[in-house]
Amino acid sequence: MTMTALTGTRLRDRRMALGLRQADLAGRAGISASYLNLIEHNRRRIAPDLLARLAGVLGVPVASLEEGAGAAIVEDLRAAAADFAGQGAEMDRVDDFAARFPGWAGLLGGLHQRGRGLSRAVEALNDRLSHDPHLSAALHDMLSVVSSVRSTAAILAETPDIEPDWRDRFLRNLNADTERLAQSAGGLVAFLDGSDTKDASAVVSPQEEVEAWMAARGWVLDALETPQGRDEVGAEIDGLSSPSAREMAMGFVARAAADAALMPQAELVAAVTALGPDPAQLARRFGCGVMAVFRRLAFLPGADIGLVLCDASGTITLQKPMQGFALPRYGAACPLWPLFSALSRPMTPVEAHVEAVGNRRLRVLAYGEVHYPLGFSGPELREAAMLILPPLPQTPAMPPPVKVGPTCRICPRAGCPARREPSILSVEA
Repeated sequence: MTMTALTGTRLRDRRMALGLRQADLAGRAGISASYLNLIEHNRRRIAPDLLARLAGVLGVPVASLEEGAGAAIVEDLRAAAADFAGQGAEMDRVDDFAARFPGWAGLLGGLHQRGRGLSRAVEALNDRLSHDPHLSAALHDMLSVVSSVRSTAAILAETPDIEPDWRDRFLRNLNADTERLAQSAGGLVAFLDGSDTKDASAVVSPQEEVEAWMAARGWVLDALETPQGRDEVGAEIDGLSSPSAREMAMGFVARAAADAALMPQAELVAAVTALGPDPAQLARRFGCGVMAVFRRLAFLPGADIGLVLCDASGTITLQKPMQGFALPRYGAACPLWPLFSALSRPMTPVEAHVEAVGNRRLRVLAYGEVHYPLGFSGPELREAAMLILPPLPQTPAMPPPVKVGPTCRICPRAGCPARREPSILSVEA
């Protein structure tokens, strides 16, 4: 099946017209939201069976998404007419128009698609200006520097008899502040724009870009076990949009390669068969850390396992999703996650049964480790990991599950003792 560069765009338009979130459509089609995001921005081609599933969920014929199909042109014209309902378009003659003047029909549909794309880009940037905490901090830093420059310049301009020593001091401060302002402005422009980013509506953070790249690979890096595969992965990293994402991806791959060297895939699969998927026993078998086993298990081909990593501040540094366990995109995660218990008690295994929003029960393993990268007298760095696994069979001896959510802002659970702020959603009775 051949598809145009507008296939993903048409998918996105139909989804938005139905009021579906990316996560909703992705879940119904059996793929991750990150992968769907790449498809909708025309960064990944779509296999015929996946396109059929997506078309079925959206309630449109597959032909309307294919290249050269007349139905696709008609669909675009109908969408344009719906957006400009007051213009009196003759909807009963749209098929005739598309058949008689396919060139003009394609042009009108393309202009409409482009207009929609520009509108989405503006909406995405506006949403980012409103909600991105990193962007807010960058703007605040720039305003602080501008205020400092203005104050220094005002003193120099309004004090003609200032002493030479003080004048030199103010000039040095002014020079330092203008350099800082230039660096902040350059970084902000790169953060918002990125000269090698093609689609402004797809602006994401470096971490999201790395996670989307991994999701597109099915969260599998078994290619690292061969020299040819390592070259292939390196070429994919070079194709990421931002320098920050490329640097993060290289660090991620370097760590994954080290884990693979400690636990080759064939040996790990054999050990799991013999010992079971117990991270502590597997760590003992391979002479490595428990968190390395966590990472290796989560990235095995076909592994139905979620993984969340965080640093000592509690900031999520990696999220591999698990069906039925909602993960936050912005802000802090749920404080009841076992991940944070492991962070506060390093080297102590934590196992729990949790009930996620939607009443899905899952088994969770968490573990924290401490590192001293600069030696005994250097700073202590903590990191924790949480594996999200399918639940074990229910037994009477099992304690009641811990009810968790993604983050307080969008968690509907009422009466939660760990709630930090009211939910923007209606809470459960």
